[in-house]
Amino acid sequence: MPATFKPSPTPRRARRSAANTTAAQDTESRLLSLHSPVSSDARDADEQSAETRIETNIYRTIVDGVLAHRLTPGTKLPEPELCQLFDVGRAVVRRVLERLAHDGIVTLRPNKGAVIAEPTPEETREIFEARRALERSLVELAVSRVTEDDLAMLRRQLDAEHEAMHRFDQPSWARLASDFHLRVAALAGNAVLQRYLTELISRCSLIVGLYEPPGYAPCEHDEHAAIVACIEQRDAAGAIARMQSHLEELERRIETTRMRGQKSLASLLGLPEVAAVEDNAPSPAPVKRTSPQRTARKRA
Repeated sequence: MPATFKPSPTPRRARRSAANTTAAQDTESRLLSLHSPVSSDARDADEQSAETRIETNIYRTIVDGVLAHRLTPGTKLPEPELCQLFDVGRAVVRRVLERLAHDGIVTLRPNKGAVIAEPTPEETREIFEARRALERSLVELAVSRVTEDDLAMLRRQLDAEHEAMHRFDQPSWARLASDFHLRVAALAGNAVLQRYLTELISRCSLIVGLYEPPGYAPCEHDEHAAIVACIEQRDAAGAIARMQSHLEELERRIETTRMRGQKSLASLLGLPEVAAVEDNAPSPAPVKRTSPQRTARKRA
């Protein structure tokens, strides 16, 4: 019998290193894309692809507003205004809002529209509890699988955090804080756990945006540096302890009251302002007011 040719497999270590390096290049964008809306209609492929891109853009803009703490819990997302801001029809906006609701970022209220979700104190406790348990597993896996290229990526991440902190760039600071945890998660090499953490981080950002007092970073840079040092030393127990302490401190800083300023939806989404949405309903007839003196004369 003729010999059957079998291609030599790529070494597992090389495959894992390549996958980790790719994931680390832009982890946050990559993970956000996992939640991108996908149309199920049997339409033309080009049309379907274009519509999917539009929905993905709307989804990412809203999630980015949450991660940057511009969209705080309770912020209204009126359908007419979203349609005008993104120049799309209501069907597109509703599909995106349904996806956001599925991911726990938006609450859909019957006959009242959509708002950014507003977690209760009990939900806050459960979310942080779940995140601590999940990141414990992810850090342990990351330590066992980290490469020198991965460590170089984490050091660049710390440098970016340090630079944003010293130029007082709060939006970048907030985004980098979330990105650090997603990058560590990518090193674990488990896409399912990564997906769960992405959802939890989005929901934690909601909580921090509502409850954390002003002037704090979403995460402290020195705490991140200590975690990286443990990962570099392949100290799983130390990395886990540092991560748990870091998340506990984040939860302790949360307060139950936070004032929210009044801003337009466009500014909260980081979009240019547009003309106000016109209401086609007829204006109510002016109310004819009667002076107190005339009323008194009539009664007399």
